[in-house]
Amino acid sequence: MKEAIHPQYNQVTVKCNCGNEFVTGSTKEDIRVEVCSKCHPFYTGSQKLLVEAGGRVEKFNKKYGRK
Repeated sequence: MKEAIHPQYNQVTVKCNCGNEFVTGSTKEDIRVEVCSKCHPFYTGSQKLLVEAGGRVEKFNKKYGRK
């Protein structure tokens, strides 16, 4: 590797709006995020799954006479 052309790689603390903090490696000095794995709906289980889609499929099949 050439000398003095690569960015400095540091350990930084990532801070989320929910208050969660974790350490990772980055070339940035400070990282702030809006959503992390502790507050994201997909990872917390609060996200609506495609349960509603089943009702829409049944409605379509009923409307067009399919079984």
